[in-house]
Amino acid sequence: MLLLLASLLALSSRVLSLDPLNMCMDGKHHKTEPGPEGELYLQCSPWKDNACCTANTTEGAHEDNSYLYNFNWDHCGVMSPKCKKHFIQDTCFYECSPHLGPWIQLADDSWRKERILDVPLCKEDCEQWWEDCKNDFTCKTNWHKGWDWTSKINKCPEGSKCRKWTEVFPTPKSMCEQIWSNSYLYTTYTKSSGRCMQLWFSGPNPNREVAKYYSGAEQRQSFALTMLLFLAAMSFSIVMY
Repeated sequence: MLLLLASLLALSSRVLSLDPLNMCMDGKHHKTEPGPEGELYLQCSPWKDNACCTANTTEGAHEDNSYLYNFNWDHCGVMSPKCKKHFIQDTCFYECSPHLGPWIQLADDSWRKERILDVPLCKEDCEQWWEDCKNDFTCKTNWHKGWDWTSKINKCPEGSKCRKWTEVFPTPKSMCEQIWSNSYLYTTYTKSSGRCMQLWFSGPNPNREVAKYYSGAEQRQSFALTMLLFLAAMSFSIVMY
């Protein structure tokens, strides 16, 4: 009986501790819990006050053919610096953000157990990303899968050809939604709306309030409280019995 009571109390504590507004996904390089980091490298530095990444991860995010995923940005010639900076920022956001809870889903991948799906991006970030890459080249619309990995670095698959960015991604929406298997959702919300996640920001992280809007945090807390009361009633009934 005591063991059952302990299990119920542990479960109730776990339910109440869930915080979709401050959590790390179960990924290859993510920390188990977010927290402050003394120094994060260059474009990842905005997350230093509360991050799911380490300094080593952020340094790797800035490297070509990084050890993080052995991904080759230059698969269709050298990617322009103005385009590459957006992919670095995208990696920082993915690895470091502690506010992606509302969009975390289970993933059936060898390198991660969870992923993000349909994170609403601010219009400015998505459109500037596309604008800065529009003169670059790529051979694929979905960069998550379908590469030739025989050399342990991604290469264009057989039968594909390098094409101008705007041929592969004719609009900012097509790029943002397709390139990472719908990890992102293109929106017409601007940064001032409080309804979209920002890849680029300075100062306090604005994305917590956005996550709060989409998470239904109050409903989650209400559910957790109801669950705790239910478990407490069960515990009391077991003791009385």
